[in-house]
Amino acid sequence: MNAPRRAPRCVVDGVLLLDKPIGLSSNTALQSARRLYNAAKAGHTGTLDPLATGLLPLCFGEATKFACALLDADKEYQATLQLGVMTDTGDAEGAVLERQSVNVTQGDVEAVLPQLTGAILQVPPMHSALKRDGKPLYVYARAGIEVERKPRPVTIYDLRLTELCGDRLSFVVSCSKGTYVRTLAEDLGKMLGCGAHLTALRRTRIGSVNIAEAVTLDRLAQAHESERMALLQPADLLLGELPALSLEESLAEKFLHGQVVECQATAAGAARVYFGQRFLGLGDVTAGGQLRPKRLIAS
Repeated sequence: MNAPRRAPRCVVDGVLLLDKPIGLSSNTALQSARRLYNAAKAGHTGTLDPLATGLLPLCFGEATKFACALLDADKEYQATLQLGVMTDTGDAEGAVLERQSVNVTQGDVEAVLPQLTGAILQVPPMHSALKRDGKPLYVYARAGIEVERKPRPVTIYDLRLTELCGDRLSFVVSCSKGTYVRTLAEDLGKMLGCGAHLTALRRTRIGSVNIAEAVTLDRLAQAHESERMALLQPADLLLGELPALSLEESLAEKFLHGQVVECQATAAGAARVYFGQRFLGLGDVTAGGQLRPKRLIAS
């Protein structure tokens, strides 16, 4: 007996700000949302570990052209760690390596936070997706192999204690791309003299995109089709931190045909380009005041 045919995929364009639940990989969350929209093309803007929750922008259709825009963006997290317990992964999924007594005050924490703020060096954890000789580090870690990792520069813009209750400590961190909050938690535990591991992590901001407008998979599943479509935001949301340029009709037409046009930009670099309220795509302004098409929205 032949299996029933799946309905043809739909052309869906836009960005969904998803509040990812704990326990799901980013790809599993993406595929769940894609099935609900029956979308032909989908992608995400950077992964969240299954342990983590929070903001995961998902791109559909034409918006996937701009998914990489948020990869380099600064991010903000809410983190909780347990003092006095160290694990082999730096988080709650790992095996306990050591336990120590905890006698930490708020003053102790406030005293060391400035040492973890600003431009710092981090050694990437073995349980990470960073690749070595074509393999993610976690593959080596699962095989019991530890490889040398060079410290990498990251920037911690803001690091604030939000709660200290016994051996539980919570903080908010605003940081550059490439920051491992697990490593930050472990380093904080070492500086406090008792060790620590990450027990909860929630991403609340990527660039100018905030968790406040994000929706859960449950809400998405319960929504009617029209409401579900209304939850999609335009593709230029991903480029909110870039300057905007507006072109007159004749220049906009040339730009959409891949031609370089003159523009009135005040500085060179990437820019989001419009004709009136219509988003045309991403352009690159040269030092000579020309606008080169980079990624365009299909008509």
